Amino acid sequence: MQAMQYEIALPADYDMEIIRKRVATRGHLLDDFPGLGLKAYLIRERAAGSPVNSYAPFYLWATSEGMNAFLWGPGFQGIVDDFGRPRVRHWAGLAHTEGPASTAAPVSATRLCVPVPEGVEPGAFVAREAAADPGPGAVLSAVAIDVSRWELVRFTLWEQSDPPAPGDRFQVLRVSEPGRRGLRQGRHW
Repeated sequence: MQAMQYEIALPADYDMEIIRKRVATRGHLLDDFPGLGLKAYLIRERAAGSPVNSYAPFYLWATSEGMNAFLWGPGFQGIVDDFGRPRVRHWAGLAHTEGPASTAAPVSATRLCVPVPEGVEPGAFVAREAAADPGPGAVLSAVAIDVSRWELVRFTLWEQSDPPAPGDRFQVLRVSEPGRRGLRQGRHW
């Protein structure tokens, strides 16, 4: 499993209905994309209390080939054409857990980035983080790591609009999940 996200910062007065319409009219294009486990179409809105307006899709890829086909194909090119080329964050997958609300439609998401502390055994740290229970209301949770920065990310989809977890908060507009059921649960090592 590979995790990926790009966040497109938008002006404070940007009409977020443009993003909603984009997702409503184009989101279905990834509903059967080969190699994609899940794509959560996420936004943050100043009007809803966020410090920024942004469009920030998050992906869980079941295969590297699927991720590469998206990045080097027409899907990502549409983002580049409309918004410029964003920085794409990429993390190696450590764990995936279906939460207690796994059958619910997610309405919010959290992204918590945590540095792996100096002086700790990296294996023990990531094992503990990968085993953490996402908690009530979680639809699913994924833990991944960027070893170039020694930064762990915990991404969780929630059934409630005010999730009980720390981190950056997003509204979920839509989810494409052609390979979600095929994503291996638990630790990935």
